[in-house]
Amino acid sequence: MSPSAPHVRRKFSGTSRLAAPLLAACLAAGSMHAVAQGIAQGTAQGTAANAPVVNSTLDAPLFYQLLIGEIELAGGQANTAYEVVLDAARRSRDDALFRRAVDIALGARSGDRALAAAKAWRTARPESLEPLRLQLQLLMALNRLPDATEVARTLLAQTPAPERAATLAGLPRLAQRSADKKLAQTFVEQAVASYLNAPATRNAARVALGRAALAAGDTAKALEAAQRAQADDPETPGAALLALDMAREKPQAESLVQAYLKQPTASTEVRLAYVRVLTAAQRFTPAIEQLTLVTQAEPTMAPPWLTLGALHLELRNLAPAQAALRRYVELAEAQGAPRAVAGEEDDDEATTPVQGLTQAWLMLSQAAEQGGDFAQAEQWLARIDNPQRALDVLARRSGILARQGQLAKAQELLRSAPERTADDARAKLLAQAQLLRDARQWRPALDLLQSGGERFPEDMDLVYEQAMMAEKLGELDLMERKLRQVIQARPEHAHAHNALGYSLAERKLRLPEARQLIARALQLSPGDPFITDSLGWVEYRLGNAGEALRLLRAAYGARPDTEIAAHLGEVLWASGLREEALRVWRDARGRDAANDVLRETLARLKVDL
Repeated sequence: MSPSAPHVRRKFSGTSRLAAPLLAACLAAGSMHAVAQGIAQGTAQGTAANAPVVNSTLDAPLFYQLLIGEIELAGGQANTAYEVVLDAARRSRDDALFRRAVDIALGARSGDRALAAAKAWRTARPESLEPLRLQLQLLMALNRLPDATEVARTLLAQTPAPERAATLAGLPRLAQRSADKKLAQTFVEQAVASYLNAPATRNAARVALGRAALAAGDTAKALEAAQRAQADDPETPGAALLALDMAREKPQAESLVQAYLKQPTASTEVRLAYVRVLTAAQRFTPAIEQLTLVTQAEPTMAPPWLTLGALHLELRNLAPAQAALRRYVELAEAQGAPRAVAGEEDDDEATTPVQGLTQAWLMLSQAAEQGGDFAQAEQWLARIDNPQRALDVLARRSGILARQGQLAKAQELLRSAPERTADDARAKLLAQAQLLRDARQWRPALDLLQSGGERFPEDMDLVYEQAMMAEKLGELDLMERKLRQVIQARPEHAHAHNALGYSLAERKLRLPEARQLIARALQLSPGDPFITDSLGWVEYRLGNAGEALRLLRAAYGARPDTEIAAHLGEVLWASGLREEALRVWRDARGRDAANDVLRETLARLKVDL
């Protein structure tokens, strides 16, 4: 939130009856106050003991000129105000007045006048970098990139050598203001050309080229720039960060990140950024490896422990999940995390103190529940006093009740949850459906989701969930209709493509179409281990055991999920690699012995572990 403009009150003497009220009005608006601060530099310091007195350069003619300009602006005459203030800026060569002239022009939506003021400022103060930066920003905003090239070159030339790399790094961000990304790419290429060979700037210059290329959709050129930048200086993080931003489009860019992270001086921030990329792709195993390194290097940094616990919990590694989450709670509480207050705005960042602790307690409760310790699960929930997460707490409590055979009581608890907003109603509906799904109440879950679909007809996530319940009930025509409805409404919905393709592959139906659907899903969500698993499974159904093994091993290595393990084990078993199959199945059973897919696979193959 930006603070409101200061309201300044003054008592004046020696001014005319007309001038005093007008001046007071200007000061109340904050305009003259800001100008006076800019002109009378050092006044505040001069009031300190033994500090020299610095007299203001504000003389009577300039004072009244500024007063007239502000009066004209207050009266709606922005053009006149601009001319008056700009003339005062030229006469005084004062930075604050030039900036004020630019602001008046921008307020009047006159980019050309703002640019003229910036040029005048640059002429008056050729030694200053600020007007150059402002002129460059305005040219970008006006999409005058050819004109901006000269300004960018001048800015880089005048920037002190120790700061030049940072200025080079900032050029792609400025270029993003342009709607023409190809032209912006050309601008960056021309601006940095003189700095590609100097040891002090070549890394930053190449990264800038790469970022401009990436913004323009030229991932091949972006990757080449990142590779050359890392070759120039392997210990500088710029190339690795650029590679992270293109990892989805160019999987080979990931090798640059991994090479950088092998450096002893590798930045923790880059490692955590890599974790976010891995987690988004559901590649939990390598994400856990990176987080473990972070927690070893920075054991008192709280947020990585929370993420590490969440990933272990997702993989049903209960002991390490609980250890990591307890460590997070210990660190967060030691740092004095505040408690949530009713009416405060919720924060989506789980790493903020209030939300982080709430999330940790919820996950510790979930881990205890999965381990069968229901009393401990309830104790963790009792620690939560966060009004914004009340529904999450109720959902966890209802799950604990259902796990103890009290489904009716669990349902009633969820039904009693208040619905303050439409989002609350939707979240409540999904929590009720999850409760029924966990209890294998497929029909009631489908009925509930369909009633929710009538209430939220545009919500494709609810339609997708209906398809999943129809599949559980064996209503395949309904499932396919629902999934195609999602795909038509949201062609980018990777999981709808994957679910339809997998369901066909599982039943050995229309296998070429199934592979096409899954391949499209993987294109939409590169590297997703569940989709990779589906592609491996359809290749197995098509008789391509070698390709199936390659894909399933990659999926299981990224995320050792029980269902992926079931598929990998079956293909290994069919390929004669039975010892490896048994190891995979035993490992999966140790994490989730009740998994339906694993149990069905072992029963069908008559395997006794």
